[in-house]
Amino acid sequence: MSTSTAPAPRIGVVVTDSYPLEDLDHDTAPLVAALRDRGADAHATVWHDATVDWAGFDLLVLRTPWDYPERLAEFLAWLAHVEQVTHVLNPPPLVRWNLDKRYLAQLADHGVAVVPTTYRTALDDVRADLAATDPAALVVLKPAVSAGARDTGLFRADDPRALDLAARVLDGGGVVMVQPEVRELSEGREKALYLVDGVLTHAIAKGALLAPGGGLIGGVYAEHPERVDVTPAEAAFAERVVAAVDAATGLGVPLYARVDTVDSAAHGLVLLEAELFEPALNLHVVPEVTAVVAAAVLARVRR
Repeated sequence: MSTSTAPAPRIGVVVTDSYPLEDLDHDTAPLVAALRDRGADAHATVWHDATVDWAGFDLLVLRTPWDYPERLAEFLAWLAHVEQVTHVLNPPPLVRWNLDKRYLAQLADHGVAVVPTTYRTALDDVRADLAATDPAALVVLKPAVSAGARDTGLFRADDPRALDLAARVLDGGGVVMVQPEVRELSEGREKALYLVDGVLTHAIAKGALLAPGGGLIGGVYAEHPERVDVTPAEAAFAERVVAAVDAATGLGVPLYARVDTVDSAAHGLVLLEAELFEPALNLHVVPEVTAVVAAAVLARVRR
């Protein structure tokens, strides 16, 4: 009698081909190694590499395609192709929903507290928002589709550079989000709460990013991740966000999620963003979580 074993699942961990020194991909190498240690045929795969046979993978795990905002049409076309030939996580319909930060309004409709936000498609509407704000108060402007704080600025409401940024976003066909400054964010008190298959694994604080007057602190996007504790209220909030994502999309619990929060005096505990397809997991800070992610990926393959 002969016996045969099933071939190792072929898993592509989706990345891009270059990263700035201040924002490196620390997750892919340990995740690929952990998947291989568990018997998978795992590879890092560049999403825009035309030589890749995407149908040859049993599963693609979207991880760090961080150049997608500059190549959005190309990325969406690639995503539409790969979902036809293999299984992709997090699922492409969820990715498309998550690309546009107007999803925050939908989550608010499902009971999630968010930072008060307007979404503007005309410069006069942005101008009216700023005029209705105390001139000395700080506001945040950013595009609804962006990553890595691209085209995001912190300004006094009467600073003409705020309208300059809004005009640039609108001229590029984008939607401008206008929000009040959350003081606790400027103090570096944002927390990123991570869930794998809906279960909280860890939390990271990355420090303040925006400099008043526009631009980034130090002139570059540079996170300084540190592991932090999670309160019971924060853990429950993160779980409610994931449940609200499912309720809003009908797409089930995502393989992984990063729920960005801040507990503010002005607004309470609020959601800043729910990153559902390309968040840095900071596995170099929490190496023990690598095994949890790898096990969850392999469990999805077996399903």
